[in-house]
Amino acid sequence: MESSLGSNKNLIGVEISSSKIVAVCVDESGVLKGSFTIAIEAAQESAEQVVEAIKRAEREFGAFSVFGLAIPGLLNRDTNRVALSTHTPEHAEIDLLNEIESRTQKKIYIENDANAAAYGEYCAGAGKGSKDMFYVTLGTGVGGALIFENDLWHGNSGFAGEFGSFAINTEGLRLEDVASSRSIVDRTKSRFHQDPTSSLNEIGEENITINDIVREARNEDDFAQLMLERTGNYVGTALAGVINLLNIERVVIGGEIMEAEHLVLDAIVARAEELSFAPSFETTKIVEGLLGENAGAIGAALLSKSAS
Repeated sequence: MESSLGSNKNLIGVEISSSKIVAVCVDESGVLKGSFTIAIEAAQESAEQVVEAIKRAEREFGAFSVFGLAIPGLLNRDTNRVALSTHTPEHAEIDLLNEIESRTQKKIYIENDANAAAYGEYCAGAGKGSKDMFYVTLGTGVGGALIFENDLWHGNSGFAGEFGSFAINTEGLRLEDVASSRSIVDRTKSRFHQDPTSSLNEIGEENITINDIVREARNEDDFAQLMLERTGNYVGTALAGVINLLNIERVVIGGEIMEAEHLVLDAIVARAEELSFAPSFETTKIVEGLLGENAGAIGAALLSKSAS
């Protein structure tokens, strides 16, 4: 059956996170043709919610037999099962791929969410045209992914690219401990009383969210900007190690925290430049992602060609 969006070459991708499901329809170049987002219901199992999203996708995008699925956590490439997931631990307790395939009767290409987002940006976003790319996602967690010679680098078992686990001091503090949206909110809550002029005081400690911090930073609140600048410093510190180690051509940074745009990116670039070898830094381009919240689902859709 031909897709309702006018092409039988449309590709479908779905990304599931701890808070939402994003579904997209793209053409074979990754150009977005349709999308929708569904909030996660905590009381409902993940597989069932993905199945419901697939049914809606068929109604909106037309019939399909294959789709790509991006999920958070360490994905074992030998078993296609989640070995560990900090933010969605329930995924490690079941064979999510088998559950969804059996209920939808569709072929699925499953991929780690950061890897999928990296592939989306590489093919259709800010990484387009590069040969080698490192991807960073700053959101509920901190993730990373590597693309070498046009292919995702999975490592020995599929666990490569875990940027959030980089230690940034000798006490074992990990990047995700200070650069995820949750950690930024926690750091802000513990310190914003020190600046009574901050507009965040009007929101109240218990109500502050990452969206509040980003919004007030963009509205030139000094304290909110300081929190994001410090986050950028942490990310730039870890990123310098990647640049020095890999001499990578391009770095693309995405995730909800990047809605602050230059307020985070400028700090990342400045710190990375300070700690990188100058010749390596000068040949590395660091840019913001272009695909926003659709990056993971778009990448999953493009990767689904491998399952057909």
